[in-house]
Parts: sequence; structure tokens; C-alpha cells
Amino acid sequence: MTALTLRQRAVPLWAVVALGWTAWLVAWFVNLPAAEWLAYDGLGLERGSHLGDAVAFFLYDAPKVLLLLAGVVTLVSFLRSFVSPERVRRALVGRGVLPGTAAAAAFGIVTPFCSCSAVPLFIGFVEAGVPLGVTFAFLVASPMVNEVALVLLWGLFGPWIALAYMTAGLAVAIVAGLVIGRLGLERYVEDYVWTIRAGAAIGEIQPTLDERVREAWRSTVDIVRRVFPFVLAGIAVGALIHGYVPTDLVVAVGGRDNPLAVPALVALGVPLYSNAAGTIPIVEALLGKGLPLGSALAFMMAVTALSVPELVILRRVMKPRLIATFVAVVASGILLVGYGFNLFVA
Repeated sequence: MTALTLRQRAVPLWAVVALGWTAWLVAWFVNLPAAEWLAYDGLGLERGSHLGDAVAFFLYDAPKVLLLLAGVVTLVSFLRSFVSPERVRRALVGRGVLPGTAAAAAFGIVTPFCSCSAVPLFIGFVEAGVPLGVTFAFLVASPMVNEVALVLLWGLFGPWIALAYMTAGLAVAIVAGLVIGRLGLERYVEDYVWTIRAGAAIGEIQPTLDERVREAWRSTVDIVRRVFPFVLAGIAVGALIHGYVPTDLVVAVGGRDNPLAVPALVALGVPLYSNAAGTIPIVEALLGKGLPLGSALAFMMAVTALSVPELVILRRVMKPRLIATFVAVVASGILLVGYGFNLFVA
């Protein structure tokens, strides 16, 4: 028996998990006082100054978002081990147009596949006989409205904004799927996609609880490592906005009185490459400066659902006209969400 096996048996898995969550809770509650002490006492920055407030925002938000990200991704990865892409495909085949589109959008929430999974998922859905519009509903909802985004929004802004974002994102995904499905654009899918035939389905391996927990942690380490630069970049931008950008300027440019505010923010968000975790700190700072909720949600949706890298990846399976239609339909939905929230939400 090796020393590693002895150590694994000496410390039960449940004890490691309990210790990890206890450390997470302690870090969460000491984060704010520790950040303020370090910024204003440790570094000697003046409270209320531009630099002091920007540094304090960064020192507080970086651990906060990373803690939320690590905790949520661990839980999501554990739960996602029970839901595979193959199960999603089987569940969507044979449904009616409206039920299938709504189900696909809902699956997008509970299966947070990243944009790098877009090509194999698209091919798999088409090969399995899932209608094109239903497939697009999934592709819109998955990066835009996933568990990580919702829990981060809930933890940073409260349940109302999280639920509002989920409702708006689902509406955009469902409407986009229904519209694209009615346009009959199958001929604009790359020809080779239709010629692919999957082999026999491979039996799904049922991992043990221990294996699920360990794989969830490995997935968390991998995801956090990959998004870490984007999170820090987003928090740095948020800190600059929080500390240096005048409130009057944010309200004047992105406020309700500017009729072009929402399309300008959508246009700004499309070329940015980030995910919900990297975008939320920027949205947090913008909302704190007085940006209306609709404008902030439109910006976040554009970054997560219409990012240039995802469109580049999708070009491998879609012809330019289909991609252009996808962008036009989704962007129109995002604009309606932005203007609607700005009009009806104080």
C-alpha cells in the first residue's frame, strides 16, 4: 500500500469537502474588512479618493468574484456530471417546435457549455435530427444564461436582477430559435455537417460519488485557471470605472435620455472576449454609477451571446448568411430587452 493510498484513507472525502467549504465561508466573510484594511491602513490610501476607492474596489471584488466562481463552478461541475450532451440531444429529439425550443433554452441554463463546444454540439444536434431553430435556442441560452452567471448575479446584485436576467435571456433564446426555425435556413449550414453520421451510441459510464467530486474539483481548477485573466481584467476595468469615471458621464452616455445608449453598448460588447464572470464586475461598477438596468443587461448579453470568438468558431459549420441572420435576430432581441427594462424598470 502506497503512502498516497494511506493518506487518502486517513482523511475521508467528506472531511476534505467540509473543510474546503468552511475555509470558503471564512474567506467570504473576512474579505470586505481585509480589503478595506489593506487599502486604507496597509497601503495608506485616502478613503474617498479616486485611487483609494479604485484600489479598495479591486482588492474587495477580486477575491469576492473568484470565491463565488470557485464555489459555484465546483457545485455546477458536480451537478453537470449527471447531465451529458448525449442526454440533452436525446431529450430534444421528437418534440414539437415550441416545446422543443423552450426546452432547448432551458437546457442551455443547466448545461453551461462554453463557446468552444459550439461546433461539436451543433453537429451533434443536427445529426440527431434536432430542428435548426431548436439548436439555435440552445446555442444562445447556454453561454448567456447559465448557472454561473445566475449565481454570480444573485450573490452580487440580489435575486431580482438575477431572475430578471434569466427571464430576459430565456426570452431572447426562445424567440431567436423560433424566428430562425421559421426562416428555413437549413441550406446555409455547411454541406459537410449533413453528411456526418454518428456511430453507435457509447454507453454512458456512471462514475462513483467520489469520482464525481474529484472530477468537479479538477474541472473547477481548470475553468478558474482559464478565466482568471478575464476576471482580473474585468475587475480592473470595473475598479477604474468605480474610482475615476464620473457618475454624470455614465448616466449621460448610457442613461435613459440617450436613445442610442443601448445599441452603442451592444456594439461595444460584441468585439469583447469575455464570459459572465469577467463581465459582471464591469456591470457592477456601471450600475453603481447609475447606468440603467436595461443598458447594463444589454451590454452583458452582447458580450456573452454575440462574442466574436464564438462567431468565428461557428463559421466552421455555418455559412455567412446564417451567421448574419443569427447575429441580427439575437441582437434585435437584446435591444428589445435593453429598451424594455429601461422603459419599465425604475
